[in-house]
Amino acid sequence: MDIATLIGIIAGMGVIVGAIVMGGNLGAFVDVPSIMVVFGGTTAATLIKFPMRDVMKSLKTGISIAFKNPKEDPQSIYDKAMELSALVRKNGLLGLESVEIENEVMKRGIRMCVDGHNSDVIRSSISSEVAKSIQRDELGEVMFRGIGDTAPAFGMIGTLVGLVQMLANLSDPDAIGPAMAIAMLTTFYGAVLANLIALPIADKLALKVEQLRNTKELIVESVVQIQASQSPLVMKEILGPYLPGGIPADTDDEGSA
Repeated sequence: MDIATLIGIIAGMGVIVGAIVMGGNLGAFVDVPSIMVVFGGTTAATLIKFPMRDVMKSLKTGISIAFKNPKEDPQSIYDKAMELSALVRKNGLLGLESVEIENEVMKRGIRMCVDGHNSDVIRSSISSEVAKSIQRDELGEVMFRGIGDTAPAFGMIGTLVGLVQMLANLSDPDAIGPAMAIAMLTTFYGAVLANLIALPIADKLALKVEQLRNTKELIVESVVQIQASQSPLVMKEILGPYLPGGIPADTDDEGSA
């Protein structure tokens, strides 16, 4: 689990609630009509922007990526690719028949290698699968960014509604202060929803989707190079740039140093 996302949200809410409690009454910041305008309006706008079939799926995917670390680790993919490359150089592609591979995309690609497909067919097939997977992940980012863009707007709409209601009762001076406070709450709710939750999650999704794209491209390139029976040295030069630290140093060189 990516605990940083959870810590960030809890810490942000804690700071806001703490500041409210230290400066006054927490109950004064709870207003049901304002909550309805911001959260209800944002939900309605999201349903208008995106097809119904994509909304729940994208939210689920987005939340899963934001709160969980990717299962696919570039280093483990690289190590497995180097292991399979050495095996192919020794026993040929048929030597991969009984090899256990956890990653499903890599497993499918290696199966195509064993079945005798050429590199163009293999690259096209698994690249298409990777592209569709990334597209689904990107939709979650787009949806959260849309929520972040919409929430402040509905906060302002709620404030305008509150101001109109306040101006309609100017004959009662005692009601102006409380009415103004309630009118401002919708802006507060919209700002918190956008800047503490929706937009930071969208930014984290963008970062993680880019990491996932890099890892999946590493898988595609690994399978293609394994099919070509590349030497470990060439494999290292081709696959190394996909790793977070770049091309790994030779173990032998490190030892002799």
